[in-house]
Amino acid sequence: MSSEHLAQFGRRYTDSALSEALSALGTAGPGTPPLDAHALARRLGALTEAAQKSREPLSLELMLTRIVALITDAFDAERSTLFLYDADSDELFSRVAQGRLVREIRFSARSGIAGAVFLTGEPEIIADPYADTRFNQAIDLETGFRTQSILCVPVRSWRGETIGVTEVLNKRSGPFTPADAVLLQAFTAHMSTAIENAHLFERARVSTREESQLMEVTQALSSELDIDTLLRKIMSIATELLDAERSTLFLHDPVRNELWSRIAEGVGAKELRIPADTGIAGEAFTRRTPINIQDAYGDPRFNPEIDRRTGFRTRSILCVPVINKLGLATGIMQVLNHRHGVFSLRDQRRLELLAAQSAIALENARLFQEVLQERNYNDNVLRSLTNGVLTLDLALNVVKVNDAAATLIGREPGRLLGASVEDVFGNGRAWVRRAVKRVAASGTSDVTMDGLLRGADGNGTSVNLIVSPLRDPESRVIGYTLVMEDITKEKRVRAAMARYMTREVAEQVLAQGEAVIGGRFQLATVLFTDIADFTTIAERIGAQETLALLNTHFGEMVEVLFAHGGILDKFIGDGLMAVFGTPFPGAQDADNAIAAAIRMQEALALFNRRRTAAGTPPLAMRIGINSDQVVAGNVGSSRRMDYTVIGDGVNLASRLEGANKVFGTRILTSGLTVALLKERYVLRELDLLRVKGKANPVAVYEVLGFADRELPSGRAELLGHFARGLASYRGRSFGAAIAHFERALAVDPRDRPSLIFQRRARRYDAVPPPEPWDGVWSLGTK
Repeated sequence: MSSEHLAQFGRRYTDSALSEALSALGTAGPGTPPLDAHALARRLGALTEAAQKSREPLSLELMLTRIVALITDAFDAERSTLFLYDADSDELFSRVAQGRLVREIRFSARSGIAGAVFLTGEPEIIADPYADTRFNQAIDLETGFRTQSILCVPVRSWRGETIGVTEVLNKRSGPFTPADAVLLQAFTAHMSTAIENAHLFERARVSTREESQLMEVTQALSSELDIDTLLRKIMSIATELLDAERSTLFLHDPVRNELWSRIAEGVGAKELRIPADTGIAGEAFTRRTPINIQDAYGDPRFNPEIDRRTGFRTRSILCVPVINKLGLATGIMQVLNHRHGVFSLRDQRRLELLAAQSAIALENARLFQEVLQERNYNDNVLRSLTNGVLTLDLALNVVKVNDAAATLIGREPGRLLGASVEDVFGNGRAWVRRAVKRVAASGTSDVTMDGLLRGADGNGTSVNLIVSPLRDPESRVIGYTLVMEDITKEKRVRAAMARYMTREVAEQVLAQGEAVIGGRFQLATVLFTDIADFTTIAERIGAQETLALLNTHFGEMVEVLFAHGGILDKFIGDGLMAVFGTPFPGAQDADNAIAAAIRMQEALALFNRRRTAAGTPPLAMRIGINSDQVVAGNVGSSRRMDYTVIGDGVNLASRLEGANKVFGTRILTSGLTVALLKERYVLRELDLLRVKGKANPVAVYEVLGFADRELPSGRAELLGHFARGLASYRGRSFGAAIAHFERALAVDPRDRPSLIFQRRARRYDAVPPPEPWDGVWSLGTK
């Protein structure tokens, strides 16, 4: 078309942008092929319409939709796309692409044909895209579309800056020409101002929406202290803020080292737990860095199992760590499936900001819950205490009172709150007021034993009263605490019994009366302990250190004893005697005794670690256990009675404790106890002993531990050799027995039972025992 024809079109289409386009075409140069007049008229008409519509106040998405549709029609193309530059993420993006690609797509502004045009600012015509290495064929494969030719031009602002690119695909009427490029570039340059304004308007609208949503989070920080409600609110805001389909907030459980969530938006409110060091969320948590995945199924860290269970399809994932004020990761915020494509760097920054605010909110909610729980805990403690507890402020008015104190005082708790000490402790109770005043004057605690707290009816209750100053963290006195212990006869009996039996057993004794401890002949299991070489230790450390050591040792052993239902009979020097099955026998008494012995040795091992760390030598403890019929009951005089057991079975347990010295063992029990066991343990039959005072031999077993515990290396082999050696020994095959015991000693040269039986077998191999011989060894024989 000549310059005269272009001028005629210029008079018909008076829009300045099109005038510029026509001028550009008129000077396009000799290489530019002539345009068909009708084709140009159609294009100019479509572009004029676009120029006029660009002046209408449209959203960015609607504007892009109209512009792309008009460009597609004007150039008789199959598809067009207008990409804008996102400086925050250094990406080109478009929310409009004709055909099936209707969601937002993003890619690096430095990749592909569009990226090349954006960087160079020069238009390009690609006649065969599949021959161009920059072309991404994957999109065609995904959509089924076939790209045959491309016209790509930069979109420049009035300042000359490239703000995007326009791509037109597959011109139906023939190949793209330089004239097409000139016309499209001139048009997009004019339209850039409207596009830029729409883009800025949308960003302002998004920013306003974000500010509103973040303000909502800020309000939640100060108004919402229920953690579950707060989590739901945060996740709802995260989903809306990032235009996602689903959100999850994982919190860290440091005890189990797991990430857990009670809130998974879109899948209900059930708890979900995952390891804190695996998967995408685990990596974001452990590395404390955001992870943005555009294709979840293309990432090897993604676990598709949840998708399979729920029917949900995860496309894109954005994970950011939740960092507290100490800089520690406390959880992970995860959003799934951006509704318009993938998550951008801007989305990441918004989620990080939300995570930072959420960390503060969660910390506040956690602290509030702790305070609330502490308050409830303290109230429950006060309510559950059998002792009466009452607190006063500095004006000596009641601030707190539990039910037990109200019962002792004889008033309802509500009527006591706010009452003065003179009102609460009036006539007949002046000694309580005097105790409070002594504490107020001295600032130290005051104890009154067996005071009489008289009621309105004149009757009284014997109590022990402790009055103590109540101090704040700076040790300033802020009030006073009164603790009243009811010491009626029943409580006195219970307190006395609790020194040697568990509370449950004491309660049973009190419920059934004194007859149960008056004297019975019954089956029981008796346990003795003794510290090896304690006399030498005591001489070395002195009297005070000896008592301190024993008190600490006994304290730990008695805790184990009570935990397994045993009764402390007495302390005997550096040892103790305990009974299982009295006054109330049970089917597990023998098992409880064996388990207690094993746990005692474990507790001693922990105790020895602390001693070793403190530079003091460890202790060794021997334990003997036997089950037999014993006499159980109170023994003593009218001035003092002790509940104990007596009989030959008790003596045998003591002798088995001593037999540990001979065998070099830690726990020995009798065959009588083994026959009563219900559970499985690692036992080694050692011998048949004839004990002084006993006519019949006693089978003796070494207790090595629980059956479900792994034995030390080589121990099972040693026990096998020893068992075969013992069988050969009792069968009078002394040569074979010697060989088996030598094999056992090859595993552990320090195993004293193997050494003992090796010596016995050699003695009998040299001088056989006379017939009949039952294999019994008398305790004390060398």
